[in-house]
Amino acid sequence: MHIREYQQWLQTWDQARTWDQTLMSHTLLHAVEEMGEVSKLVQMLEGYRPPKPADLDLVRSELALELSDLQVMLFKIAYLCGIDMEEAMVRGQQKADARFPDPATGPADLDAYHERFAAYLCSHLPSFTLPTDTGDSAKEK
Repeated sequence: MHIREYQQWLQTWDQARTWDQTLMSHTLLHAVEEMGEVSKLVQMLEGYRPPKPADLDLVRSELALELSDLQVMLFKIAYLCGIDMEEAMVRGQQKADARFPDPATGPADLDAYHERFAAYLCSHLPSFTLPTDTGDSAKEK
């Protein structure tokens, strides 16, 4: 299925139930609710929360469904606004390619991110220490 086909299917599906008459702001509230579900599951996968269920494959399966639910709300907001998501996503790809044209800069960008994050942790969590094998720690700067 193509993106445009999915968006048209969703709009037709909603219209058959009169759900296309829901306010955009209420649809956005539902999207925020779904984002909260996504957040909870991501935290489980990263170890911040204990996974429920304990099987991480089941957590990933639940995450897939919650991501789909979130996508529904985003596509609904788009059709309510008359936005073709396929065109919007092509424009988004073009924007990303223009902003970050050289993939070779990725590793350096990631290293810089890690340094900023380590510096933040060191300055905000007094008990945080960097692993000793990094050599170039944020605390040393």
